[in-house]
Formats: sequence, C-alpha cells, structure tokens
Amino acid sequence: MASRAGPRAAGTDGSDFQHRERIAMHYQMSVTLKYEIKKLIYVHLVLWLLLVAKMSVGHLRLLSHDQVAMPYQWEYPYLLSVLPSLLGLLSFPRNNISYLVLSMISMGLFSIAPLIYGSMEMFPAAQQLYRHGKAYRFLFGFSAVSVMYLVLVLAVQVHAWQLYYSKKLLDSWFTSTQEKKRK
Repeated sequence: MASRAGPRAAGTDGSDFQHRERIAMHYQMSVTLKYEIKKLIYVHLVLWLLLVAKMSVGHLRLLSHDQVAMPYQWEYPYLLSVLPSLLGLLSFPRNNISYLVLSMISMGLFSIAPLIYGSMEMFPAAQQLYRHGKAYRFLFGFSAVSVMYLVLVLAVQVHAWQLYYSKKLLDSWFTSTQEKKRK
C-alpha cells in the first residue's frame, strides 16, 4: 500500500473503498451519546456545586441573611441528584445496562421530583414578587426566587436532555446485544 504522498497502488483509481469495513451505526451512536451525556453530567455537577456552596454559606452564616438567604426545602433532596449522574458515569466503561437503567430511575426520584416540588414551593413567593414587587429572600441583592427559578429551569433542561440521551443510549445498547444474540 502506498503512502499518502507516494504513488497510487497499481490497478486502482481510488474508487475501491466500498469493500472496506465500517463501524456499525449503533457503536458510533453509543460513542456520541456517551459524550453528550458526559457533557450534561459536568454541567449538572457545576450546578450542584453552586447549590452546595449557596447552602453552605447560608447554613454556616458566612454572609448575612441579606446577602444569602437560607435554602429552600427542595434543595436538600436535590443534593442526592449527584448519585444518578455517578451511576450513569459508572455504566459507560462496560456498557452496563443495569447501571444506566438505575441511573434513569433514580434521576426521576432524586433530580426531577425535587425540581417539581421546588417549583411548587417557590410559586407563592414568585407570585408575590410578580404581583406586588416584594421579595423577602435575597441572593447578593437579587430576588432569591428569581435566581432559583433560573437555576431550576436550567436544571430541568439538563436532566431532561440527560434522560433523553440515556434512553437513546439504552436503545443503542439493546440493538448491540440483540445482534450478538442472533450470531
């Protein structure tokens, strides 16, 4: 076989690449989806660390309550949302379907459910802010409910995409195992 810069192999015009092996589509899909899920997990970890920092500052009273308000109740169970992400990461090296399924189920319990509860818990404060312009909790001069709703919306999007890509990855892995069983 000739090098790229050298002469072409004798008897070919370069159009004989059709016979070469290709990577199966579900393997390509698996690599792409793992990469996308990892990016989302890293975004989730950044959000989680910011929430932990906010809660720590609030509980340890490192700053006055005018600067950082005490945490809402939904923030405590949301701290467990790091577990589904870690399970997802553990499922990647060996394509472990069990870990990925556990990750998806626990994401609903520890991530999505606290976010839904949080939106309901903060709704009266958001309504008060919208109707009367009065806020009672603050984060560095901003209304705490506004900032936390922004975090909540971002977290819902991250977890929804994580679930979507995890489902597609699970389907890709099932396709791979079904093909192995046929052979």
